[in-house]
Amino acid sequence: MDQSAGDDPEEAKSVRRIYLDNSATTAVAPEVFEAMRPYLTENYGNASSIHWYGQQAKAAAEKAREQVARLLNARASEIVFTSGGTESDNAAIRGIVEASRAEKKHVVTTVIEHHAVLYTCKALEKRGVEVTYVRVGPGGAVDPADIERALRPETVLITVMHANNELGTIQPLEAIGRIARERDIYFHTDAVQSVGKIPVGVEQLGVDLLSLSAHKLHGPKGVGALYVRKGTILRPLLYGGHDDRDRRPGTENVPGMVGLGKAAELAMAHLEDTAARVGTLRDRLERSIVERVPQVSVNGDPAHRLPTTSNLRFDYIEGEGFVIAMDLRGVACSTGAACSSGSVEPSHVLSAIGLKPEQARSSVRFSLGRFNTPEDIDATLEILPAVVERLRAVSPHYKSAAVGEKGLGVRD
Repeated sequence: MDQSAGDDPEEAKSVRRIYLDNSATTAVAPEVFEAMRPYLTENYGNASSIHWYGQQAKAAAEKAREQVARLLNARASEIVFTSGGTESDNAAIRGIVEASRAEKKHVVTTVIEHHAVLYTCKALEKRGVEVTYVRVGPGGAVDPADIERALRPETVLITVMHANNELGTIQPLEAIGRIARERDIYFHTDAVQSVGKIPVGVEQLGVDLLSLSAHKLHGPKGVGALYVRKGTILRPLLYGGHDDRDRRPGTENVPGMVGLGKAAELAMAHLEDTAARVGTLRDRLERSIVERVPQVSVNGDPAHRLPTTSNLRFDYIEGEGFVIAMDLRGVACSTGAACSSGSVEPSHVLSAIGLKPEQARSSVRFSLGRFNTPEDIDATLEILPAVVERLRAVSPHYKSAAVGEKGLGVRD
């Protein structure tokens, strides 16, 4: 790491910390922690036990199921608790494909899905399932007509994420849902990034299965849910006891379920106000960066995206160096998906929207959440321009570009 891009490590310990990486994970809300506390201490029963302790746990789990269902405008009986988004995606995709009795099976998805979906599809391909990966436009959205053209008589599942984790681009699920219904094909969405940030109703979207994760909406890590529409034939991912109506065996994570339920309740209560407030902060951050720093571009669709997410390309810098330099000054942001941290390959999402490898590597994601404040934005804007200037000052590509511009008669 270039030391000119950062502060002294001892100095860094005392800086004010600003968290702008809420797409990776969120802080547990105090109300969520308090709701969970009794089920980690005195109410520790197994929800499958018939005694008082067990029944207390069972009642808490069922209340959480109702809370999650209300957030999605679904029935409580359609909610299956899981260990998180990755398990939910696997359970949905593998569950539908493995339950199908068709001799030939085909799945349609997009090139920008989370790896929990893409790698599951790749694993199915090794077992003889055919998968079509539909491309997206420069804003990161898929055309429903392209999804429809990809369908075959043997298609058993369409899986398209609701909002992209790197760009925030929202996909046209309602249109895809209508296509799926007309063709009688199961439709799954990975809504891990959208649930709790924008309204998500399973009937409105027309989905049969929907994945979500607690830690993306101020709940605890290690718990999520899968919405499964009534009548959907799904083979279980795991085998064991008779927990969760035989759909997901194993001793139920009651504290986690309670935490997710409370997080869902809070999200539903504050959804409209939080989205508007956070969106205003995001817009001010993005607009000010573009105004103050030259050669910055917005990646993705600026109109149809989550109010929380801004993906910016800073020409002539390395995104990883930028993230480190900002962190040394107290600001946490990201080069993209947290699951891809440390990868030497450019983001598959940014490549899919047409960015060159060097452009993808110079892109950074800022993702805001419920606990961010105007002061966070002010402090970030004070720090960021100098960080970019320092990184560009040591960039041979930036120097070469500057020399080229001078040679063409471009003024400094």
